Amino acid sequence: MSDADDPQRQRIDKWLWAARFFKTRSLAAAAVDGGRIKWNGQQVKPARELKAGDQLEIVAGELRWTVMVRGVSAQRRPAPEARLLYEETAESIAQRVRQQELRRLAPMPGADLKGRPTKKAGRLIRGFND
Repeated sequence: MSDADDPQRQRIDKWLWAARFFKTRSLAAAAVDGGRIKWNGQQVKPARELKAGDQLEIVAGELRWTVMVRGVSAQRRPAPEARLLYEETAESIAQRVRQQELRRLAPMPGADLKGRPTKKAGRLIRGFND
């Protein structure tokens, strides 16, 4: 059954795109194929159909969400409307806030460096390595 036949069901990659977890549908499909999306605790293929009440575990970069599907949308709508398609669990919210606080307090070494080193920094690096 396709989403054209049943308006209450939708492909998982299309839903992830419409709910704005990924910028493109192909990125969403790649995430599903890569095992970064779990549907009710199981790995799935991009064509798996979702319905309201399903649980998804989504890993995108360093962020991790656990959400309950509340609805489907055939179109990609603005972010406030997209947030109505899911409800994030309380544990997921707490974990994400904790991870964000840890990244803020202890950033990754070199996270503030952009581009190539300056001449002075290059000399310091070479002097350190010698």
